[in-house]
Amino acid sequence: MTYRAEIGTHLTNFIYDSEEQERKEGKLTTGSLSRILRSIEDTSKLISSEIRMAGLADIIGTTGKVNIQGEIVKKLDELTNYLLVENLSKNERIYAIASEEMEKPIFPEKGKEGNYIISFDPLDGSSNIDVNVSIGTIFSIKKKIDGTEKDFLQPGKEQVAAGYVLYGNSTMLVYTTGNGVNFFTLDTKPGLYLLSESNWKMPDYGHVYSFNDSKYYLWDEKDQDFVEKFKQVNKIVGKNMYTARYIGSLVADVHRTLIQGGIFANPTKKLRLLYEAQPMAFIVEQAGGIATNRTENIMDVVPIEIHERIPLYLGSKKNMEDYKRHCNSRKYTGKKA
Repeated sequence: MTYRAEIGTHLTNFIYDSEEQERKEGKLTTGSLSRILRSIEDTSKLISSEIRMAGLADIIGTTGKVNIQGEIVKKLDELTNYLLVENLSKNERIYAIASEEMEKPIFPEKGKEGNYIISFDPLDGSSNIDVNVSIGTIFSIKKKIDGTEKDFLQPGKEQVAAGYVLYGNSTMLVYTTGNGVNFFTLDTKPGLYLLSESNWKMPDYGHVYSFNDSKYYLWDEKDQDFVEKFKQVNKIVGKNMYTARYIGSLVADVHRTLIQGGIFANPTKKLRLLYEAQPMAFIVEQAGGIATNRTENIMDVVPIEIHERIPLYLGSKKNMEDYKRHCNSRKYTGKKA
């Protein structure tokens, strides 16, 4: 049974009440998620505050370092990673922590008896920091199995919770524990996350497609033809029946897709399976959508290593079914333009 609460319910009360219901239903058998979610909640408030002050606090720009992904590290990347690692390491429920910014997971001393592992992208879309575009934090929580790095190589369907924090014109925390997707908006005056959408369901079909056209030359003909069909429909009807929207921040692009429906895709192997694709797939599926790497559901993909990259296609159920039919409609050679 999906827990429902009144709009405006404080996140802390929502977490405890929904967890209590899951416990009564026998769905919580290993420890407690509430303290982990509270740690994420508290840390996200610190990050939100730092982001809003970034232009005044000399934390815009790069550090001059390159991370494990081969990317230039932004100052806010480094700061947000530090805040998350520092605060989550104090939580005795967390046995291990993996970050997109770190080469290897860490195993905090306080969590040696912990039952959960957590992976996160501390600041998704950080290339947009300097131009004040929406960015975010993405997280995924799984149960500890044998207490090694291999615990992170579980498929997405083993997630017990996942979510993201969107730092935009308002700060929003969106998460699921497998019983629906709930949105919380930060009221900055009292510093409280308040429920703004309960058990959100995305539209079955949407008219927004989100592909990065600048990478068109890297796609195979299936994806090229799919996007061209949207453009041809617009040309035939003489108006924009389909609208292209691409922000370049996964949190912002997925959040828009959840609200408006449609399809988001990154056909190149850019996005990280653990830190981005798995948690977003969990959220999208809980909201009634579909997420694949084109050959199988993201939630079924078994990671090979913790920094594995993967193609990602997600969106409204009917849009994704259209995409699947398109890919199977004729024999493609796999050639690029």
